[in-house]
Amino acid sequence: MTQTRLITPVLVGGAIILMLGFAIRASFGVFQIPIATEFGWPRAEFSLAIAIQNLAWGIGQPIFGAIAEKFGDRKAIVLGALMYALGLVLSAFATQPWQHDLLEIFVGFGIAGTGFGVILAVVGRAASDENRSLTLGIATAAGSAGQVFGAPVAEALLSQFPWQTVFVIFAVTILLALLALPLLRSPARTAHHGQTEPMGTVLKRALKDPSFTLIFLGFFSCGYQLAFITAHFPAMVTEMCGAVPPGSLLAAVGIESLSTLGAVAISLIGLANIAGTIFAGWAGRHYSKKYALAIIYLLRTIAAAAFILAPMTPATVLVFSLVMGALWLATVPLTSGLIADLYGLRYMGTLYGVVFFSHQLGAFLGVWLGGRLYDIAGDYTLVWWVGVGMGAFSALVHLPVKDRALQAQPA
Repeated sequence: MTQTRLITPVLVGGAIILMLGFAIRASFGVFQIPIATEFGWPRAEFSLAIAIQNLAWGIGQPIFGAIAEKFGDRKAIVLGALMYALGLVLSAFATQPWQHDLLEIFVGFGIAGTGFGVILAVVGRAASDENRSLTLGIATAAGSAGQVFGAPVAEALLSQFPWQTVFVIFAVTILLALLALPLLRSPARTAHHGQTEPMGTVLKRALKDPSFTLIFLGFFSCGYQLAFITAHFPAMVTEMCGAVPPGSLLAAVGIESLSTLGAVAISLIGLANIAGTIFAGWAGRHYSKKYALAIIYLLRTIAAAAFILAPMTPATVLVFSLVMGALWLATVPLTSGLIADLYGLRYMGTLYGVVFFSHQLGAFLGVWLGGRLYDIAGDYTLVWWVGVGMGAFSALVHLPVKDRALQAQPA
């Protein structure tokens, strides 16, 4: 039986794990320049490692969703945290690009086991029908809360320790997140809304549904935009932005270098997204989720186009970070909620994992293409415009989605 309270122990525990896991994930862009500088690598090398991490995350998401549904949520989360920590520790000793590429597979699978696919399914089952959309928004916002401090903490640690030590510190952090595991006592899986069919039947029906295909395609650009910005925006700001004026307000609050500004930009995105995801969860409760998604992608497209067309200054970086942040993960509670509405809660983790694979295919392309085109063109302008076009595509592709539950057909 689901709980009618909005704030529950399940939500609190899930929020803690998401917050710490995403704090680490959101910081990888800060390591771009230090690692490339130490080994003399072109930008594409570490970019490929992060791209592989995102792809492994996408592949691992439906796998961990199925593990959670077969063996239990908490076992899946423990396995994810162990793989996350193992990947980070081993990466600290990697000295060749191929080693980073291989080890980021462990990190990607770790993110899958401790991320949205597993946690949102637990939180969604524990919430009442009335509170589910808002609860998913709050849980998603917890990931943004981690992003608020993840990149600045990484930047601060890098000023005191080598990047290898910071990776080990992060590995310990993700293991400490398991202390919140006892709170995740979700209601047992039951046949929600008469859903008694096996997972394979529900999955096959979803894959044949054009609406599921459209949601799958639409989530691609979300992954492209978010992963590119997370991995490359700090470096992009460092190299393309006008200098912080001496004696300015930014300098007065300690933002004196462009590298610090880049880390703060990622933090501001996370800060704005706390409000954005909670509002998206509220909107999904009162309005059509597919239209809300179309509006979010449209606003992202406008914001990204305006930013790259204007001269890049510290002020435009901060404004863009706040605007993009408000739209950052707002797609997650709406997309996961739409899947729950259409196909039920019982296999929500696995179905969301399949859709999330598209998100991570986009993430792989965004991170890898960002590094590749940077090495070819010398800046990020072209790859940025590719992201603008993808955002416009996603805004359009959600409009034909049938916003209604897909029922089993009679034999």
